[in-house]
Amino acid sequence: MTTESADPETTYTITARVLHWTMAILVLAMLFIGVFMVTSVSDFHLLVTLHEPLGFAILILVLVRIGWRLTHTPPPLPTGMPRRERLVAMYSERLIYLLLLLQPLFGWALVSASGQPVVLFGSWHLPAIAPMNITLFAGLLRAHEVAAYVLYALFLAHLAGILWNTLVVRNRVLHRMTFRLRPKPAARPASRDPRRD
Repeated sequence: MTTESADPETTYTITARVLHWTMAILVLAMLFIGVFMVTSVSDFHLLVTLHEPLGFAILILVLVRIGWRLTHTPPPLPTGMPRRERLVAMYSERLIYLLLLLQPLFGWALVSASGQPVVLFGSWHLPAIAPMNITLFAGLLRAHEVAAYVLYALFLAHLAGILWNTLVVRNRVLHRMTFRLRPKPAARPASRDPRRD
């Protein structure tokens, strides 16, 4: 079986789909790591070493994805979708993009405000983007936490909308972002040799 090529009329480009699912995996990982960072003191340092490079990877990917989206027209929403649902889909998507952009910047800034570097790998670290200041650190930490909760709520709403449209409305909205497999063409029956009759 071979992966079906992207149909510009009904699906996102292969690049958009790869970016979408890669970011979905990374964001889910970040949400779980963030929860464990709050609840696990003994593993906090290990979780931070995972959290910071993943956050920077998400920042780079969301910039790439926004650039790709601005230069490539997405496929249309399914016909028959009410205007209100179209508006909700459009603005919720924009809000997700905004939060995915702001969230790693909040994290980068709050670590900078704490006086610590954002460590990527080994001795590689990012430059500070905020002055060391405990009050600023507290405010950025709060913004980082609130943005995480909002992002988590939007993720659940996005998933619920996809499931509703896929399982109840059955308008194939999920079809636009999935990797479908097409079966191999059926083998043609061997033609009979008339000389053998």
